[in-house]
Amino acid sequence: MLEKLVFQGLIGLSLAMYLWLLSAGLTLVFGVLGVLNFAHGSLFMLGAYLAFTFYGKMGWNFGLSVILSLVGVGLIGAILERFFFRRIYHLEVPYQLILTFGFILIFDDLVKMIWGGVAMIPPVPSFLDGNLLVMGRPFPLYNLFIILFGIGVAVFLWLALERTWWGRTVRASAFDREMASAIGVDIPKIFTLVFVLAAMLAALGGALGTPVRVVAPGIGTAMIIQAFVITVIGGLGNLKGAFVGALIVGVLTAYGILLFPVFELFIIFVVMGVVLMVKPEGLFAR
Repeated sequence: MLEKLVFQGLIGLSLAMYLWLLSAGLTLVFGVLGVLNFAHGSLFMLGAYLAFTFYGKMGWNFGLSVILSLVGVGLIGAILERFFFRRIYHLEVPYQLILTFGFILIFDDLVKMIWGGVAMIPPVPSFLDGNLLVMGRPFPLYNLFIILFGIGVAVFLWLALERTWWGRTVRASAFDREMASAIGVDIPKIFTLVFVLAAMLAALGGALGTPVRVVAPGIGTAMIIQAFVITVIGGLGNLKGAFVGALIVGVLTAYGILLFPVFELFIIFVVMGVVLMVKPEGLFAR
């Protein structure tokens, strides 16, 4: 039984890293721009489809395919921020939800028109194909790669936001955009860069999941629900909370599938409900 629990815990950690990449972008956009982007899951889906096209269809190198998918979704993010989201920063949350929900429908129909409605999945890259023995059980090497990569992204974001001049500028803009603008910070440029970074994080989660997770219309919608649960547990706009929340949701989902397969989603909503009752602003909210 112990080996099952350890193995399932590792599976949960790899799931948590996909959720972390998605929820990191979601919480960045909310924390800095103040926008609740419900269409963030669609950027995850577009990243998966672009990576599938370059890697699965065209046969290009997997790493290059991931990078190109990030560039593609980053460009889409820049267009969305410049021509649509910038116009709703001052509006109430319901207007933001209406706009972003509209983008979900548009992107879902767009991928059906371009790629069709059939679920697809390419093979795992050869250099990451294989298993590692964990307590006598084979654990996929690709899952270990995802765990380490997700931790690496967390360290990179922490360094970028806490130890660089750009990060200090972003935090100042999030704290008081009028004051930051008064001392010369280019707020529109900072907001565009943050939105593009958030879009690329979502695309990274989708692209890295391509060899092991089905690529299909609507995959972003399923993921964004869990990402919202994570941000509620960790605290809206808090990256540390998003990381810990992703670990909680990923591991609990994995153990739920093993121990209570009918109620695995019920468990994470119970946890969210408890957090809302005990600390409504989230575990790491200031």
